[in-house]
Amino acid sequence: MMKTTTEKILNIMLVLTWIAFIGLMVEAGIILVSYVITCIKPEITKNLYLGAELSKLMQLGFWNYSIKVYFMFSLLGMKAFIAFLVIKTLSKVNLANPFTANVSQRIALIGYVLLATWFVSLLNHIHANWLLKQMGQPEVDYAAVEFLFIAGLVFIISQIFKRGVELQAENELTV
Repeated sequence: MMKTTTEKILNIMLVLTWIAFIGLMVEAGIILVSYVITCIKPEITKNLYLGAELSKLMQLGFWNYSIKVYFMFSLLGMKAFIAFLVIKTLSKVNLANPFTANVSQRIALIGYVLLATWFVSLLNHIHANWLLKQMGQPEVDYAAVEFLFIAGLVFIISQIFKRGVELQAENELTV
């Protein structure tokens, strides 16, 4: 049977999402391993993964360094979880009957995780600006509004899917 353009696009998106998921998991793992190594040998903080130079942060205190690494790991983990939820959603979509309660719930969950990611990113920003102030450097203006914007869009889509499920159920009852 010939695949429609939509099916092809969804399959390509599924592959790309798997690649993003694996990449995010690897990056989160590298951050975690780097943190453990720097706990054993603190002088390594000068040359971390992707050139992150956190030795000045380590000089401010181990807890500040740990909090920063925690935020980095958490944000990567949350992004990976979002990619995982997208994979599960794309795997469950049936184009003959796309409006199912399961897909609607997963889309809503993606929106909630995006909102939580925005909140963690905001906390990271507040902590980073506090640290910059402690080090005598200018603060950075970054509010991570893209997560909030995307969460709003996904929430709207989830509400449309929810209504689609309701309409589909009504149509099945009237037939």
